[in-house]
Amino acid sequence: MDLSRVFKAYDVRGVVPDELDADLVRRIGAAFATWSGASEILVGRDCRLSSPELAAALTEGATSLGIDVVDLGLSSTDLLYFASGSLNRPGIMITASHNPKEYNGLKFCLAGAKPVGEDSGLGEIRALTEKGDEILGTGHGSVRQQNVLDAYVDHVLSFTDVEGMRPLTVAVDTANGMGGLVVPPVMERLPVTLHHLYAELDGTFPNHPADPIDPANQRDLKKVVLEHAADVGMAFDGDADRVFLVDEGAGDVSGSLLTALVAAAMLERQPGAKIVYNLICSWTVPEVIREHGGVPIRARVGHSFIKQVMAETGAVFGGEHSGHYYFRDNYNADSGLIAAVIALGELSKSKLTLSQLLQPYRRYLSSGEINSRVDDPLAKIEEIADVFRAGRRDRLDGLTVEFDDWWCNVRSSNTEPLLRLNVEAKTPELLAAKTEELLALIEGNATG
Repeated sequence: MDLSRVFKAYDVRGVVPDELDADLVRRIGAAFATWSGASEILVGRDCRLSSPELAAALTEGATSLGIDVVDLGLSSTDLLYFASGSLNRPGIMITASHNPKEYNGLKFCLAGAKPVGEDSGLGEIRALTEKGDEILGTGHGSVRQQNVLDAYVDHVLSFTDVEGMRPLTVAVDTANGMGGLVVPPVMERLPVTLHHLYAELDGTFPNHPADPIDPANQRDLKKVVLEHAADVGMAFDGDADRVFLVDEGAGDVSGSLLTALVAAAMLERQPGAKIVYNLICSWTVPEVIREHGGVPIRARVGHSFIKQVMAETGAVFGGEHSGHYYFRDNYNADSGLIAAVIALGELSKSKLTLSQLLQPYRRYLSSGEINSRVDDPLAKIEEIADVFRAGRRDRLDGLTVEFDDWWCNVRSSNTEPLLRLNVEAKTPELLAAKTEELLALIEGNATG
């Protein structure tokens, strides 16, 4: 098998069994055990049909080297991170997140939920995996089951004032993914009337893909919000580490808006704290952080970068426009459910509707991320840099160009010949004009 097809920037992912099968996962388990140097490894899995077989193979690979395995069973990714942090053990989550049902994959972390990515160990794990079956041993590590769900629920609820929360009506769509495991026990302990769509764990994802960033996959949730006059709607992805909200009128709440809301809440509790945001977040985010007395820290896109900057700076919170939210008191790991619970707390405290609560943060208009296939992404970035040389430019992640009334970021994909474009502006007319101009450049139709 071609490992370059499944080893990505932050994880391993591929179609089962064509790109990822039990034999390969067995070797990856042994490779991770060797590289981590741990005596015990945590293993969690999502509800995909291939996950039990891959979990068994992963366990075989690790235990063949005499390494013990703690089987967490069915888990959300943030539950695995919580276990890694609270038990101080490295872990592997078997999941393909929001990808279609035929995919599966592995996410890795070291003890304390420390991230493992391309530049922080994944390359070494791949090199060991490439040795084939010789990486496997003949040892007999032990396997034991451990359930950390109750402790995880307590931990999630520690981020809000449960006793002070007013009754709310909440609609949730967990898309037959792992949110069906973790959302109900959290909501049961809140004064919430819950309308839960697609709660059953079903790795065939029979109702719609577990990818809430696609507006089509939020249609059912929005319908339920309106039908039941819900105060808020929540859409989780397949492994339940990301969340997207909709307001009481079924209006979209971007990742930037939720980042701003949570940042304000964290700064109320910890005045003057540092908060990390990725560079495709709205201008609103650093503005709100400063307005609430915090210190905004801009970072590259991607969980390993956010977690690294948080660890280096002691930041209390980090947010990404893509729906990932990271907390210092959650081992710097991300949890959509913690972000959702904080949002419920802020909504409860405000006595406002969610749209009213967020209105002060709706300051700019955004294109959303637009992906274009190009032959040479890096050359195209340089072309754009030259055309917009009058702007303030930086290269933290791809190219960001800022003007007083609009900005853009273009960056190449880690895995495909794609350019990712984000544009934000102060008016709809300017947003449309600049987005059109940039897409014409990217597609090679502009005269420059």
